[in-house]
Parts: sequence; C-alpha cells; structure tokens
Amino acid sequence: MLGRDGQATLRIGDSKDPVLKPWAAKEMLASNEEALSGKRDVPFAAQARCYPGGVPGQLLYPAEPFYFVQTPKVVYMIWQRDHMVRRIFMTDKHSANLKPAWFGESIGRYENGALVVDTIGLLGPGKMSFIDNFRTPHTEKLHVVERFKLAADGGLEAVARVEDPDTFNEPLTMMQRWRRVPNELIETVCAENNSDFFNQNLFPIPEAAKPDF
Repeated sequence: MLGRDGQATLRIGDSKDPVLKPWAAKEMLASNEEALSGKRDVPFAAQARCYPGGVPGQLLYPAEPFYFVQTPKVVYMIWQRDHMVRRIFMTDKHSANLKPAWFGESIGRYENGALVVDTIGLLGPGKMSFIDNFRTPHTEKLHVVERFKLAADGGLEAVARVEDPDTFNEPLTMMQRWRRVPNELIETVCAENNSDFFNQNLFPIPEAAKPDF
C-alpha cells in the first residue's frame, strides 16, 4: 500500500489492545517491529501475496468486486481476485469432524431478510491466517457469525461477530459495507506478475511442494 509520496504506508496493529491474550499481543508486536525496523516494509496482507483472506478477513479486500450466487443448497461467494470461492451450505448442522481450512466450514440460513452464516474449522496459528489486515492472529477455536443484509441505500452490509476464547478476552464485532456497481467478473490471476517491485521484502507467494499432475 503506497502513500501520496509513493512510500509504503505501514499497517501497524494495536498490540496493547486489552482484548488480546498475551500470546496474540506478542505476535502483533513482533509484526509491528518488523515493519518499523525496516526489516519488512509492510506487514502481511493475505491477498497481496495470493493467500486467501480467511474469515472474516477476506471481507476486507475492497479493491475488486465479489459476487453472491444463491442456490437452494449452497450460497457461493466469488471474488474476482484469483477467482476465490467460499461456499455456504444451507443446513443447520456443522460436520462432525472438520479438517481446518482457509475458509473453514460455513453453514447458513435466512433470518428476517438477512443471510446468517456460521463458520468454524478455520486454520490455527502459524498458517498465515489472520482476522484482518493488521495480522491479528487466531486459533482453531475461532468461531465467526456473519449477517449479510441489503442496506437502505441499496448496497450490502455485513456484521461479523468473532469469538476465540484462546485469543481474545471477549467477542469482537466488525462491520463492512459494499456498494452495488456495474462490473463484470474479469480474469484476475494473483500469481501472475506479482513481484516485489519496491523491494519491500514481502512475504513469499505460496508455492506447492509438488505439482498437481
């Protein structure tokens, strides 16, 4: 992220926020110090280096559009950036045994005009998954409930309640709003030409250990 003078604008999180457990505050402080010392010009931002943003972090990516596709059994959230897809299964029960994943397992229902999404099964510490762009960490106990509804101005509003008893001393509430724009879903491949042009010592783009075929 560049400021008006062309220099990188640092994302510095509040490591002294009393909502953070000591281990989480320590991780955020270390990330801040990396940036402030010049070791890394900008803290980790998932989508900037081709990682999924996780839940609710993916909702914070504002530069490109995303779409909802509603079907009776599954609601799809599709981001233009790297064509990332999150699936919301329209059922009332989570799976018995979940393998942690970037977007976890989301189940949904409609309630008073809102789409209510309950998500668990998210990646834990050390997996480059954070709840926001300030590198706020979480554990595999992360539980997120989002409510998506149309706003009075015709846009979309989401309110997310974030709980993780091993990371936060109390639940967090976040809000994000979007406006409706005429925009076609175009091809945007994150890994193409995504180099460290400004020598910021960015986090590496993820690469598979072996080919898929």
